Amino acid sequence: MRIAGRRQRSRGSVLVELTLSATFLVALFLGVWQFGYGFYIYSQLEQAVRDGARYASLRTYNSANSTPTADFTTAVQNVVVYGDPAPANGATPIAPGLTTANVSVTVTFTSVPTAINVAITNYKLPTYYGNQTLSGKPTTSFPFVGVFGPP
Repeated sequence: MRIAGRRQRSRGSVLVELTLSATFLVALFLGVWQFGYGFYIYSQLEQAVRDGARYASLRTYNSANSTPTADFTTAVQNVVVYGDPAPANGATPIAPGLTTANVSVTVTFTSVPTAINVAITNYKLPTYYGNQTLSGKPTTSFPFVGVFGPP
């Protein structure tokens, strides 16, 4: 009779313990998942910036100064955002909410282009607990090895 009474009392405490620990475990799981998702998106952005800078460093540079032409800039931005210099209509960006306005292209120019720098600016990394703004990150620079062909 004593053992049956103890079991009945412990059933209620097990339910309370499960409720308290489940709340903590769910919050922990969601936090780890969101942290991992942020790293995944950042990794996608790093690879896209690298691809865009590599594309720009090999392309013909058709400007006589450090300001690239609109065609050059647009093609590089499209490579970063869509993975293609001339994306089809309805192409999806590699990261949610990423637009060509979030991609900056800078050319280091002495008397010829020497390096191309591509960076993500003012991109809001989507999270469930608020947005994290990335400005100037990720960024990469490649030496210019393409053809210098000013008009």
